[in-house]
Amino acid sequence: MRFKLLCAGTVSVLLLLASSTLFAQQFRQLTAGDFQGTPRFNNRGVVAYTNCTIDFRFQASRGDDEYRLHFTVRLNMNSDRSWIDRSRITSQQSLADILKHEQGHYNIAYLEQQEVLREVNRTRFSANYQNEAMAIFNRIDAKYKQLNIDYDDDTEHSTNKQQQHSWDVYFAKRIENMPPLSARVY
Repeated sequence: MRFKLLCAGTVSVLLLLASSTLFAQQFRQLTAGDFQGTPRFNNRGVVAYTNCTIDFRFQASRGDDEYRLHFTVRLNMNSDRSWIDRSRITSQQSLADILKHEQGHYNIAYLEQQEVLREVNRTRFSANYQNEAMAIFNRIDAKYKQLNIDYDDDTEHSTNKQQQHSWDVYFAKRIENMPPLSARVY
C-alpha cells in the first residue's frame, strides 16, 4: 500500500423544490484558509481533505407544451468540513503541493456544476420534470465521482508529480475553454 498524502474531495447534492433563478458563481483558487475542519488522523496517511457540495434547486412553472424550470446550482466549498493536517506540513513547498492537489478536487466539483448548468439549460422538461432533472444530475454526478477517483489514482494522491502536472494542465484547459452559459433556461 502506498502512503497517501491527500484524499479525494466529495460532492453531494441537495434537491429542493424552491423559488430560484439560474445561478453560477465564478471559479476560484483555494487557499490554506479554506481548510478549517479538524483533521482525521485515522485516514491511512491522508494529509488533506476537500469537501464540496452542489446545492441543486429548481422551481417549475407550466408552459404551453412543457414545464419551464428555473435552476440554482451552487457549488459550496465547505471549509468547516475540509481540512489539512498542518502538523505534517514540512515546508511552504509541501503546502503548495497539497493545495495544488486539493484544488484539483475543487476543479472537478466546479466542472460538474458547470456541466449540470449547461445540461439543464438545454433540456426541455415534461410533467415528469422532477425525475428528469434528477436523472440529469445523477448521470453527471456519477461521471465526476469517477473523475475524482481517477484523479487520485492517477496522481497517487499527488505523489506522482508527472501525473499531477498532467491533471493540472487538463484542468486549466477545461476551465479556460469552458463555453458560456446560454441565456435560455428551461
